Amino acid sequence: MNTADSSSATSVGVEIDDVQSGALRPRPVPYEGKFIFLRVDDRHAGRALLRRLLPVTAGGLPSVDRSQDAWVAVAFTYQGLEALGVPQESLESFPQAFREGMAARVERIGDVGESAPAHWEAPFGTGDVHIALSALSSDTAQLDKELERARVAYQDTPGVQVIWQQEVHQLPTGRTTFGFRDGISHPNIEGVGLPGSNPQEAPIKAGEFILGYPDETGSLPPMPSPDALGRNGTYAAIRKIHTNVAAWRRYLRANTSSAEEEALLAAKMVGRWPSGAPLTLTPEHDDPELGADPHRNNNFLYRENDDRGFRCPTGAHIRRNNPRDATIIGDARMHRLIRRGTTYGPPLPEGVLEDDGADRGLVGVFIGAHLERQFEFIKAEWVNDGNFIGYPGEKDPVAGHHDGTGSATIPEKPVRRRLRNLPSFVVTRGGEYCFLPGLRALRWLAELED
Repeated sequence: MNTADSSSATSVGVEIDDVQSGALRPRPVPYEGKFIFLRVDDRHAGRALLRRLLPVTAGGLPSVDRSQDAWVAVAFTYQGLEALGVPQESLESFPQAFREGMAARVERIGDVGESAPAHWEAPFGTGDVHIALSALSSDTAQLDKELERARVAYQDTPGVQVIWQQEVHQLPTGRTTFGFRDGISHPNIEGVGLPGSNPQEAPIKAGEFILGYPDETGSLPPMPSPDALGRNGTYAAIRKIHTNVAAWRRYLRANTSSAEEEALLAAKMVGRWPSGAPLTLTPEHDDPELGADPHRNNNFLYRENDDRGFRCPTGAHIRRNNPRDATIIGDARMHRLIRRGTTYGPPLPEGVLEDDGADRGLVGVFIGAHLERQFEFIKAEWVNDGNFIGYPGEKDPVAGHHDGTGSATIPEKPVRRRLRNLPSFVVTRGGEYCFLPGLRALRWLAELED
């Protein structure tokens, strides 16, 4: 793996100002945000809404002024594009996964049992979700300002209905509901001009994330037609995930004999310590200073120092989702994603081991130009199976869907440790596949005629 070369940053000429900010920008720290789902009951009203949203929708890279760093993004489900009156020829040019929608593909991505669509929160998976708005900012006042502009747009458009809303926010601890620092990793994308979080990661071709540019195969990814609709767009898998924090804490307590052992076991399952410090760099104890340093907390690879997983287990959550240069079956660079996790709900009070009934978890947005070989592949082959690392049948110990009989392997000397009877620590509350068009494509959609 070569160190990233900044000289290649502009070699492919990505039209960054035409790419929605919601596609490429890393999540700010701290952050406040909101997701809003809309149903379009009249195509003319839907197009009028888009014309009102165009001045609100941001493109390009983050502002140097953090108080101005807020953005609204606009995405569409397949049913949403139908509702807007997109021509059938264009609709049929979208990939099958997007046309079918997430609910139709849950067997592949592992949403079974209590995570199955039959148990999803309405309106996920019903076909009523047409437009997904998201707003995110590091500044509450600026977020409110952007949300008000968007609110005026949809409230003044009869024929468009708000059918779901979810506020998200960084917890006071700065960590997830499981107690771990999040939002650390971001890929190094060629031609974007935004540095990746790992200085040892060679730039990944822009076509892995944005349509209209070569991807890691050297080819242009299939793109919706016409070019005015597809170019500079991407796909987003939006998921609401409930976290069973009490079950997580009980499992750690039941399988250890001290607080120190609990912390180590949790870190082995995640791949990082609560501070964000990676096990690969500090395998025996947490290092908050390292975890807080963005120049060091993601500056590592696996093959040279930890190929067998004695520091960070090969089946740990972060290593499954981004194996980096580790020895695996397949090419990890073909399956990279932009991941943007945002927390919702209150934290479970420290030390509490019984569920309090509150809804808490994360709204995850997973962005890439290839739904099937990025998001779906990762879920099917890396999160919910272990063949690629030589542990067939084992799932991600944190994000995998277990039924109380799950297992996970932790390499140790002289004898490896096997975790058994893993329950599910996460439950899918719903999800949608969305298309996030470029700004010119938004205008194309807004100007559609019957």
